[in-house]
Amino acid sequence: MIPLLHDFTDETVLVFGGGSVGARKARRFAREAEVVVVSPAFADADFGGAERVREAPDADEVADWLDRAEPALVVAATDDGDLNAAVEEAAGERGVLVNRTDVQGERDPGSVVVPATVRDDPVTVAVATGGESPALSKHLRERLADEVEGAGAMAELTADLRRELKGDGVPPEDRRAAVRAVARSDAVWKALDSGASNPRQRANDVVADVTGDPT
Repeated sequence: MIPLLHDFTDETVLVFGGGSVGARKARRFAREAEVVVVSPAFADADFGGAERVREAPDADEVADWLDRAEPALVVAATDDGDLNAAVEEAAGERGVLVNRTDVQGERDPGSVVVPATVRDDPVTVAVATGGESPALSKHLRERLADEVEGAGAMAELTADLRRELKGDGVPPEDRRAAVRAVARSDAVWKALDSGASNPRQRANDVVADVTGDPT
């Protein structure tokens, strides 16, 4: 499997299953997508504002749900293996991405594994084990959380520098070297973390050392 980031803005995600797993999936995708959860019952859990439809479709009715919702992704999260298989089959026939939560390891083409993620916007770090060990994914995510803290501010700072250096006509090779040096600078990271000094000035000092010109 090849990891990708997908923008679900203005898309629909259709979730079959209202248990704790379905709720967790709904919360995840509700960050961007319109999420519809179909289930005969719902767990006492946070569904992230998803629309909940109390119905119990059988395997023959799954295809109709996909045709009506036109989802970008469908999640099979019921406790019925046959129903989950029907969801997967219907999605495959329509070229719709599918995340089947009761399958581990090798999966059919078009299937999706939802990784464990750490965010410090606009930075996202994802960890996946191909569905083999969600427990390990969670453990690694927790270990990475401290490492990623503050990365969002660094991303914004280096993006601003990159645009300004380009606008100033700095050659691409020098521009890349300067931005890399800022991203690797302990002094800049410390300034971003502590707030005791001006991180932009620290970054400018690093750029000047690389390019020979103050920013």
